[in-house]
Amino acid sequence: MVVLVTGAAGFIGSHVVERLLAQGHTVRATARKAETAEFLRAFPVGEGGALTVVEMDLLNAESVDKAVDGCTTVIHCAAVLMVGISEVQRDLIDPSVTGTKHLCDAIRRSGGVKTIIHTSSVAAIRSSRYVNGTVFTAEDWCEDASTTLNPYGFAKAEGERVMRSFVDQMKSESKPRLVTIHPSIVFGPIHHPRHLNGSMAYLKHFAGKLPFVLHTHLNFVDVRDVADAHIAAMTLGPDGSRLILHAKGLWMREIGVELRRLRPEGSYPVRTLPSWLASVMAMFHPKLSVKTVRSSLGRHVGYDVGASFSVLGMEPRAVESTLLDALDSLP
Repeated sequence: MVVLVTGAAGFIGSHVVERLLAQGHTVRATARKAETAEFLRAFPVGEGGALTVVEMDLLNAESVDKAVDGCTTVIHCAAVLMVGISEVQRDLIDPSVTGTKHLCDAIRRSGGVKTIIHTSSVAAIRSSRYVNGTVFTAEDWCEDASTTLNPYGFAKAEGERVMRSFVDQMKSESKPRLVTIHPSIVFGPIHHPRHLNGSMAYLKHFAGKLPFVLHTHLNFVDVRDVADAHIAAMTLGPDGSRLILHAKGLWMREIGVELRRLRPEGSYPVRTLPSWLASVMAMFHPKLSVKTVRSSLGRHVGYDVGASFSVLGMEPRAVESTLLDALDSLP
């Protein structure tokens, strides 16, 4: 059995590869440039396990066909971060939607894929406009997003719809089993400095020198739990299920307070920056916009994970472990 992991050099993908190899699976890991995934070769390999790194561009159908050919399980972790996006359609929407279509076409042509684990996000579940304090469930969909309003949520929801539509249209005898995984913000130990460009930038803030935090609420889950869930979902969980993975929601100030409790010798920021000043700073920040900052300050939502962990035979890690192990992994 060959397990294909797309986006294998990413934060979630690398943890998935690490676990698959340790369990002795034969892994075909994809990256747009093979050299970016070289660090995967340092992972311990269990008996019978093997790793092959192949170059694959989701927008190049031929490269996707080659990557999928001969695989029995596809774990689709490839994703685009909002950080550094210069053109939403080209850099975010197309890889998420057109790229998923290419992957579906390749799976159809290969004829040998029995299981698909599709990495989505709570962004595909949470509406763009919501009442403060809303709790979302796996029954919810991000229906109101567009390329201009919440483009990330739009990309995640549309990519999932493409995958689900593809599986639904397949004939029963060749229809693969599908589970979609929906993590909240992902924290935990990094394998490579590039993993600081996404959600881990929030925790990197606490290791920096800025003496303040934003009035921002963060829903998060441990990357190791997300990876374990992908592996477990290869054999567990109802076919077609949407599994929300979420452990805790804390304001940034509360994270600082918790870190000070866990490590009293540390000097972690807990002072909340006034909202008006945060908006002014966003005007001069290369990776933030005033609109993004204003829409998140002082607002929060929750997620009902339902039976997501139990159907996979799991329990989420302690928050203390997530925060400390993540900080200890920072370069």
